Amino acid sequence: MSDTSPPTSDVSAVSDLKTGYDRIRAELGKVIVGQDVVVDQLMVCLFANGHTILEGVPGLAKTLMISTLARCLDLSFHRVQFTPDLMPSDITGTEVIQEDRSTGAREFRFLPGPIFANVVLADEINRTPPKTQAALLEAMQERQVSVGNQVHRLPAPFFVLATQNPIEQEGTYPLPEAQQDRFMFKVFVQYPSYEEEYRIAETTTVDRDVSIERVFTGEEIIRFQQLVRRIPAAPEVIKHALDLARMTRPQESDAPEIVRNMVTWGAGPRAVQAMLLGAKARAALHGRHHVSFEDVRRCAPPVLRHRVVTNFSASAEGYTPDRVIEELLKLIDPHDTVVSRDGGYNELLSS
Repeated sequence: MSDTSPPTSDVSAVSDLKTGYDRIRAELGKVIVGQDVVVDQLMVCLFANGHTILEGVPGLAKTLMISTLARCLDLSFHRVQFTPDLMPSDITGTEVIQEDRSTGAREFRFLPGPIFANVVLADEINRTPPKTQAALLEAMQERQVSVGNQVHRLPAPFFVLATQNPIEQEGTYPLPEAQQDRFMFKVFVQYPSYEEEYRIAETTTVDRDVSIERVFTGEEIIRFQQLVRRIPAAPEVIKHALDLARMTRPQESDAPEIVRNMVTWGAGPRAVQAMLLGAKARAALHGRHHVSFEDVRRCAPPVLRHRVVTNFSASAEGYTPDRVIEELLKLIDPHDTVVSRDGGYNELLSS
């Protein structure tokens, strides 16, 4: 029987990641009150090498959380305030003509824009037109920027966090589905509880100086991102993620009634990849060397909510994408997958 235990170096690395994860949470706790779920999902997305949309009303410390996380991780941080008059070159950078004073020769020189940072906060991303929103597409997917005939690589690690305000809709430009699909997670930032809001009021209205310690360097983060991809996932776990994504598609013959009635378009293959990578990162952050069904199910809502497009019937009956996902999680038993009951897939998955 073959030995399936992870290498000793990976065991030690998972332990180091778990220790660092606990330290990061402690450091963030010096500045951010509550929001444990949001912090966890941000960390999962970071170590899975993905990007995140944060949606919440103003005043919930979204920007502060992101900038503090960048300080904890010893990463460069740039904030871009998206406005209707923002141009693509304001984000990516532009070429200017520079003259050599000694020879008088002129040449084009590239001036990098704010996208050239490890952590980029796209604040209120839905306030800028699609032309400028699209400037992020190549950066998010390819980790590079093309200006003129030149390709400029972005620094690694590279992490885009975009914020949206759900209250104001006038004068906004909703993100196209193709661009939303590039974000691994969509995270809702909720109001704090009574006790948490009391602590916020108490601690932020006094004179105090908070020192944030740096936990990981950029090189260490890249190494941990590579470690996450080596975390094994059993075939049954992969099938469960596949089932969750496929059952959001009303075109599938075995789609549940709620999906056929309430959903126009479901999640694509990128959602399966995101669920599995997120589940691997969550397992590693919690000090485990294998992925569980629970890891996949915890990652399903932030992965699927911006990839499931509901129809008018859903709006009329109060069904949000989150409610549809919640019903699917109740319907799908991880120990009795759709794929395992479909003989057409058995040969493929066993090969």
